[in-house]
Amino acid sequence: MKRRTVLSMEQALSLPSATLRFAQLGWRVVRIEATPTPSGLPGDPNRYIGARVADDDRRSYFIAPNVGKEAIALNLKDSRGQQVLRRLIRELDVDVFCCNTVPSRYASLGIDYATLSAAKPDLIWAGISAMGPDYPDAPGYDPVIQAMSGYMEVTGDSDGPPMLAGIPVIDLKAGDEVYANVMLALLERHETGCGKAIHISMLQAAASWLITLLPLIDFECRPDEITRAGNEHRKFIPTNVYPARDGFIFMAIGSDVQWKRLTALPRFSAAANAVRVTNEGRHRERKQIHLDLAAATVLATVDELLADLRGATIPATRILDIRQVRALPQLRDKLTSTRMPDGRTIHMQPLAVDRPDTSQVMPFPPRYGADTRRVLVEAGYATAEVDALIGEGVAA
Repeated sequence: MKRRTVLSMEQALSLPSATLRFAQLGWRVVRIEATPTPSGLPGDPNRYIGARVADDDRRSYFIAPNVGKEAIALNLKDSRGQQVLRRLIRELDVDVFCCNTVPSRYASLGIDYATLSAAKPDLIWAGISAMGPDYPDAPGYDPVIQAMSGYMEVTGDSDGPPMLAGIPVIDLKAGDEVYANVMLALLERHETGCGKAIHISMLQAAASWLITLLPLIDFECRPDEITRAGNEHRKFIPTNVYPARDGFIFMAIGSDVQWKRLTALPRFSAAANAVRVTNEGRHRERKQIHLDLAAATVLATVDELLADLRGATIPATRILDIRQVRALPQLRDKLTSTRMPDGRTIHMQPLAVDRPDTSQVMPFPPRYGADTRRVLVEAGYATAEVDALIGEGVAA
């Protein structure tokens, strides 16, 4: 089977998270970064975010999304750099070109679909931007789109301010849409032989996840159904964080049968009454239900509560921090890893889905421009030509 090749003009997190998934499949991913400018640090700004764990341009925030890739630097503001890009696409037999810059720059950088598909007609082209090509100058940043797409409005305590999610969910959602849509385009290309342009709007991708909220507007919902609810579930009662004698648990009741099993436990029997038999009835008494359950849970330890709830097959857990998540027996053997230049092993997030044919160990990310010379030679440039391109600032 042909090894797929992805050429990606990428920075920040949304697109690197997408191309990481291709690298995890064993595909070749070559990331393109800009050549140095008189002001500012060269390449992807994320290279310089976080602690210096390897060297100055491979800091802690940059590592995990960029393992298993190659790195070259091209000046795409220069027509000669654009010419190099088109040659790379042809000579490396690139399957997929990706970018995550504002659409207004596509044509001036020579990375628009029309230009690149002219170089290779079956090319799959995928771009991430804030709101798609209809809004070509809008910058796309995860927290801003979280605010704009309603995520912050529905996150946090009901009597508190809007809040960001604890992880960059929209960057990652946009990246996953690139991954999914590229896979679909490759399947279609197998059948038709044709390439395709894919435009990912971060705002639209985020809004596609509002499946439990947007439709409620046309059902004349109450205002509290589409705003912040803290740790409660807006529909399933009771679902919440409850205090224990030595910590907290999270418990979720998803059906009337589960409520019946919960209140059959001696510890929670006082919370039962005729109104609360149905979820609709529990909605009417939701505040008091949470108080009643908290009064019961606070008398026991987390372990005692979880033992009771497991026995009744009630979904519940202690609230884990990130170190505890990494140590979970369900995950600890599934973590991906990379090896630092000094030999230390760094453990990272697991693959989203087990793949027996995929390595969990990924090469450490390259330094800025580390592979420029080798990749240009592979594309047919003579050593003297590469020296000239670098010397003239077309490559770095």
